Amino acid sequence: MKTDDPSEILAHNIEEFAPGLKDAAFVEDLMKSVMGRCEQLDKVIVEAAPDWPIEKISVVDRNVLRLGLYELLFADRKEVPAKVAINEAIELAKTYGGENSGKFINGVLGAIYKEIGEPGKEEVSKRKKNKFKDVPYEKMPLEQLGGAVVYARDGEDIYVALVHDIFGHWTLSKGRMIPGEDPLPGTIRKIKEEIGVDIDIQEKLGENEYIANDPEVGKKRKNVTYFLAKAKHEDLKLEEGGGLDDARWFKLSEIVDLNFYDDILPLVTKAVNILLDKK
Repeated sequence: MKTDDPSEILAHNIEEFAPGLKDAAFVEDLMKSVMGRCEQLDKVIVEAAPDWPIEKISVVDRNVLRLGLYELLFADRKEVPAKVAINEAIELAKTYGGENSGKFINGVLGAIYKEIGEPGKEEVSKRKKNKFKDVPYEKMPLEQLGGAVVYARDGEDIYVALVHDIFGHWTLSKGRMIPGEDPLPGTIRKIKEEIGVDIDIQEKLGENEYIANDPEVGKKRKNVTYFLAKAKHEDLKLEEGGGLDDARWFKLSEIVDLNFYDDILPLVTKAVNILLDKK
């Protein structure tokens, strides 16, 4: 098919891949609306993701961002609540993008959502209902993870190993346990896989539990056990994939101004206090 007309391309794709689609008019209206505001949308994306120039974002991720952002900022919120616009964009990215596309879209649109005041947090879309039944918290599937504040000594200095995610936060290395696996040896295994160092666990720092949405099972609980662990001050080797883009050693004095998640900061603070007492 040789044509540059977006409407003709869309009609061809609907006929080819979604014959009988009842919402074809809505899809075309959405396409035209996004294209009409493309320059404006791209400026917002650049502001929200300054480390990711528009031209370097993959074609799929770039256009999913534009779709989600248009619905987040300009759609009728009675029809498409803001949080639903974000969730639908994430699902599109997971389906058609790369391994980390869902996390990337979530990070960018989530940041914009907070910036505009988190409108309609409790609203439900009229267009799309959750395919999973709501279950009580205690009956949600439970997934166990293990993580650690990894430290090393080099002369008089103490260093902490941190990983950086695609949303701009420094955080702790962690990973999923094999079902039935004890968190202590499981954490040793995952830290080795993620940043390439052997650790000696010193003590438990605490636990953190949160709810995540899994496209296969719906809502599930994620419980993370965190430890303080010692390692040699050697080069970190970041595992490919997984939503991380850097791993680095920091002196204790250097971590004060780093951007941490709110639930990670208390664990890091507790670990630093323990290390200073030992010093």
